[in-house]
Amino acid sequence: MSGATRDILDPADAKAFAAVAEGGAEDVDAAVAAAHRAFDGGRGAWPQTPTADRADLLRRVADLLQRDREDLGRLEARDAGKTVEEGRVDIDCVTSAFRYFADLVMNESGGRVVDAGSPEIHSVIVHEPVGVCALITPWNYPLLQASWKIAPALAAGNTFVIKPSEITPMTTVALIALLVEAGLPEGVANVVTGPGATVGARMSEHPDVDLVSFTGGLLSGTKVMQAAAETVKKVALELGGKNPNVVFADACATEEGFDTAVDQALNAAFIHSGQVCSAGSRLIVEESVRERFVAELARRADRIRIGRGTDKDVECGPLVSAQQLEKTEYYVAAALEEGAVLRAGGERPTGSGYEGYFYRPTVLDQCHREMRVVREETFGPILTVETFTTEDEAVALANDTEYGLAGGVWSADAGRARRVAAKLRHGTVWINDFHPYLPQAEWGGFGKSGIGRELGPTGLAEYRESKHIYQNLNPQPVRWFQN
Repeated sequence: MSGATRDILDPADAKAFAAVAEGGAEDVDAAVAAAHRAFDGGRGAWPQTPTADRADLLRRVADLLQRDREDLGRLEARDAGKTVEEGRVDIDCVTSAFRYFADLVMNESGGRVVDAGSPEIHSVIVHEPVGVCALITPWNYPLLQASWKIAPALAAGNTFVIKPSEITPMTTVALIALLVEAGLPEGVANVVTGPGATVGARMSEHPDVDLVSFTGGLLSGTKVMQAAAETVKKVALELGGKNPNVVFADACATEEGFDTAVDQALNAAFIHSGQVCSAGSRLIVEESVRERFVAELARRADRIRIGRGTDKDVECGPLVSAQQLEKTEYYVAAALEEGAVLRAGGERPTGSGYEGYFYRPTVLDQCHREMRVVREETFGPILTVETFTTEDEAVALANDTEYGLAGGVWSADAGRARRVAAKLRHGTVWINDFHPYLPQAEWGGFGKSGIGRELGPTGLAEYRESKHIYQNLNPQPVRWFQN
């Protein structure tokens, strides 16, 4: 409504390549009003749409995503700085999410019967949509994180207002256009682009919003929760992690095992320049193989091809913004001051083609728990190395964090791997792998990594309320009182 706009910068050269509207509180109010009408509009409102029709719409969106896969993948790469291949993979994952929730909602039962102990009483638990949902997504995986919220919200019969990050809004805007093309009724889906301090804050506190789902940083997440508490909204928060990747020596006993563990440690730390909430940024390796492992890890890190994500053969793109670049530099400098040993990276690349927000993949050895770079979420291409000598010490190090999102365990001993995984206080634990997720599985964390779950059946349940319907088929006078 203000008419203001914001330039969207390509992080590879720090130049504007698009512009979007800069929304404000009044735009949120208009969007929430539209979503409210689409939810409570009586006959024809979105919650009254048959489940099969809602599922069919999600499948049509999935087909449109695949139709536009190349364009959307390139747009995601340019907007967020990731490689085109990562962008394509993201579109495939988004497609899977829409298809999964379409199938899930179609295969549900009609409710859970509760035995009331009498044939004259019918008691059942049913599920209904929450209402108007405020969806706030991060800048690192704009379309993927949007799909994890939009697909289950629509499948459950909700309407929504979504605020993508003001840094990377382009593919979310494109997704809303695909929803419209697929036939979604007016007012069901609404997007407001703008900063969190105004748009996100108003969405979180708005009295006509029934649920807030937020993915982002811890500080912003606590503000969202505080704002939502005033009107006692449902809240789901995914707030990041400081994720351990534990490597036992027996995982490296063969050349193939060693090569795989090193390769996966690189992937864990440096995919999307480390700008991943589940990044394995803390390598915790058994002391007996530390030197060999870290030396090879550093050698390969120095060989990672850095550049514009849309260029051929690039393996690692820029950081998303100048602020994120400065944050990365701060953490590396602090680590070196606190005694870490630099084994790879630690600087911006120089020369033509690196005018944007680039930073070399960095390996910091001989780190310990007191270092800020080990305790705090850096969200950049930084891998810290800690060591252990016993299984108990490995578990203690891995759990010594206020976060609890994800972690990995590498061992050739299946019993040990499962035993250690069971002891880790993290929402997802990978054994002899890192980063894969399944739409059918739940995604969430412990500690300060947030509350609530996304994906899987619980991801759909987050966008519903439970209702108990109790029907007496033969009502009789109660006569508690004299009458």
